Amino acid sequence: MTVQPDLPLAAEFPDATREQWHHLVEGVLRKAGKTDVAGARTEEVLATGVEDGVTVRPLYTAQDAAPDPGYPGFAPFVRGGRAQGSAVSGWDVRQRHAHPDPARTNEAVLADLENGAGSVWLAVGAAGLPVAGLPQALKGVYLDLAPVVLDAGPDFEAAARALLDLYAERQVPPSAALGNLGADPLGTAARTGRHADLDGHLAAAADLARTCDRDHPGVRAFTVDALPYHEAGASAAQELGSSLAAGVAYLRLLTGAGLPVEAALAQLEFRYAATADQFLTIAKLRAARRLWARVAEVSGAGPEAGAQTQHAVTSPVMMTRRDPWVNMLRTTVATLAAGVGGADAVTVLPFDSAVGLPDDFARRIARNTSTILLEESHLARVIDPAGGSWYVERLTDDVARAAWAWFQETERAGGLAKALSSGLVGERLAATWERRSRDLARRKEPITGVSEFPDLAEQPVRREPAPEPPGGGLPRVRRDEAYERLRARSDAHLAAHGTRPRALLAALGPAAAHTARAAFAGNLFRAGGIETVHDPVTVTAATAAEALAASGARVAVLCSSDALYAEQAAAVAAELKRAGALRVYLAGRPGELREDYERAGVDEFVFAGCDAVEVLSSALDTMGVA
Repeated sequence: MTVQPDLPLAAEFPDATREQWHHLVEGVLRKAGKTDVAGARTEEVLATGVEDGVTVRPLYTAQDAAPDPGYPGFAPFVRGGRAQGSAVSGWDVRQRHAHPDPARTNEAVLADLENGAGSVWLAVGAAGLPVAGLPQALKGVYLDLAPVVLDAGPDFEAAARALLDLYAERQVPPSAALGNLGADPLGTAARTGRHADLDGHLAAAADLARTCDRDHPGVRAFTVDALPYHEAGASAAQELGSSLAAGVAYLRLLTGAGLPVEAALAQLEFRYAATADQFLTIAKLRAARRLWARVAEVSGAGPEAGAQTQHAVTSPVMMTRRDPWVNMLRTTVATLAAGVGGADAVTVLPFDSAVGLPDDFARRIARNTSTILLEESHLARVIDPAGGSWYVERLTDDVARAAWAWFQETERAGGLAKALSSGLVGERLAATWERRSRDLARRKEPITGVSEFPDLAEQPVRREPAPEPPGGGLPRVRRDEAYERLRARSDAHLAAHGTRPRALLAALGPAAAHTARAAFAGNLFRAGGIETVHDPVTVTAATAAEALAASGARVAVLCSSDALYAEQAAAVAAELKRAGALRVYLAGRPGELREDYERAGVDEFVFAGCDAVEVLSSALDTMGVA
């Protein structure tokens, strides 16, 4: 059998040009009313701004090639820290445990390790397991096989000493001990706002690193945790830049304490958030390795020492309290992105983690998310699956440059510690979250089950309360927080009065005319906990008052086509107001008839892109919902 060496896969088809693509897109844009767009301008019109000045374009070709990412396992490690990627055993499935009862924690830890988890992540101290409960929580765990990762916040030194003592007590050979002691003084200062103890914590952490380097080569002392910044609303670039600044600060600390630069690098593990924005997560993890390789290079380390060890955690910010079952879908996409992005370890937060302490079923679903991707989808059998994609390579480069710019800004401010204590980090992250909050409020960034397709009849998920996490520093934000406040008002009204606040969907004309806008309006108002009574009720000026009275609603929403609005909206709105409607909305943009509608009694217009949170909050105020 003879194989032709240069056989084009599309040999039967002529090569397409970028200009041909532009011409085809121009036709589509003209149909959408954009008649003044031509040539390369079509790409600008269809481009989407992500964050940090990063723009995603509709088309990527070889002309958009980014800097050479190198080979997997070689500097700059964009394509992975190991030459074989995750192809040997996949990523480490790392389950998190925060139950304060050592016996319950031990039961859950053993169940996880017996059913697919590879390591244990323990919240220790005030926010989880008591330090004294560590031996009982790890009873029956083979500490030379299952790495233990600690997250103890300000209690890291006591927790670390307890774990090292446990290694000695169980006669684990020093060379066989595995895990991470979780020292992260800068992350703790970011969480708590307490900077007075920082110097002492840094000195204690450096001492732990020397102990690990000398006696426990399989144990790292430091976790460079980017979650405090992510959970405060940071963009991907700000999350990376902050972690880079923390890593550099720790590198200076450890080399100043006497460790060679390669040994200092070996003491650091980085933790990042994986979100349901699949490609941005992939690019973020790839960019993080590239940036850290650059830091290692300028620090004088050998090329092989610059491979960053990454622990990805599905984002707490994206987890919702309402309809938490949808969190399974979010964490599945995030886990896929973390695996494709090359994370060494992945923690899937259970779907009920935003509600309280996860139950057995939720933990099982969490660990099985990785298992299915690894064992059934065989995701790890391909090294750097996204490598070579012009889109991913360009996005990786864009995120890396934006992150480096933020890192440089923190360095100019005197380093991360001073940037935190001065308020620089908090102010920048708050501004980023404010911009994102506007998109959430306008549903440009939809939240399934919360801002889109909410179910007011959903039975709430009840869980045992989780220990209160440390606070006082950077805030913890959630995507659902504005809508959660609205739903809480509705819940309180239901508890006090036996019914939720209601809105009448007043439909004009036949179903073909009103169905689309009625569905939009019902979805919108339910996002604020406002019931839209049954199906849309077809009304006329003669029947409007009767329909309002029968519904028990105090506000009404007109739903129909623009043509029928012009004919009937003013009269129906006037009758609804005379019948006692506190507020009348019209679903759609008013166009030239705004003043006519407003004179007739229409108070507000709701449409795709309006500020849903403001509309719903105002509606609840109008109905007297406390």
